[in-house]
Amino acid sequence: MSDPREQLRRYLEQRRELGERELVLDQLSVEEALRIVGGAPPATRAERAPQGAAEGPPAPKAAEEPPPNDWRETLRAAGAAPAQSAAKPVRASEGIPASTPEVDGQLAPAGIVVGTTSRDLFGARGPSLESLESVAKAIATCTRCPLYATAKNPVPGEGNPDADFMLVGEAPGATEDETGRPFVGQAGQLLEKILAAIKFTREDVFIVNVLKHRPPGNRNPRPEEVSACSPYLVRQIELIRPKVLVALGTFAAQTLLDTKLSIGKLRGQIHRYYGVPLIVTYHPAALLRNPAWKRPTWEDVQLARRILDRAVSGA
Repeated sequence: MSDPREQLRRYLEQRRELGERELVLDQLSVEEALRIVGGAPPATRAERAPQGAAEGPPAPKAAEEPPPNDWRETLRAAGAAPAQSAAKPVRASEGIPASTPEVDGQLAPAGIVVGTTSRDLFGARGPSLESLESVAKAIATCTRCPLYATAKNPVPGEGNPDADFMLVGEAPGATEDETGRPFVGQAGQLLEKILAAIKFTREDVFIVNVLKHRPPGNRNPRPEEVSACSPYLVRQIELIRPKVLVALGTFAAQTLLDTKLSIGKLRGQIHRYYGVPLIVTYHPAALLRNPAWKRPTWEDVQLARRILDRAVSGA
């Protein structure tokens, strides 16, 4: 088994690459923790390898083991972390930290607010699309960006047109491109398990991506592609009128919230997208590469479910 300090060092460097600088639970910065375990200083721009299309850190080498489940133990062994009692307790039945603050009756602090409840989301800039079917047809013939020329099938999205719960991902992958359906590969199977954990099936929710055609090689979406596809996403949200939105991954969160903040800075808050509560969490594909993120994702979707239950009950 790998040295726990080495596992922790790799984990912290991954967090730092994602733009995170704080370990809130332990009141230590990422840089302080790395110094304790002998981590290297941040790489210069020239030293950094080009990033791939997938979200999250690069997949670990086959010979490497995943980070420890509780990396705080390694810090405590080094005399650098608070005692066990300092960690936030978690309600086993709900998966939400017991010390989660309530702000104006909410379950978490307020985050970014985009738009108002009264403004027309789509405005006069986009096509007049009166149904989800017409949106799907427009996507199928769209040439607003070059992606249509390299993709096999458009992937407009699917689910319950009257859904209260809507999930927004990044872009179709290879399996999605083959089938024309969102989240049907490995990441999709994991998403279905996540939904089942909060008592949903695919048929209960509506699932879409920011991009409606697959980027070649699963590369990152380009700004002009996001701009071209965003009107369709906005119109879908406007037609469905969900009570809760969940942004899966960095690109979905940054697109909807019009921000460059990292996912680590956006999690744990209740954002508002034209009046609709929006929760940010990790993309299922990132969880396949980093199982350590499954617990925070569980907390995020539990929070989203609690918000929905309150909205439905009128509490």
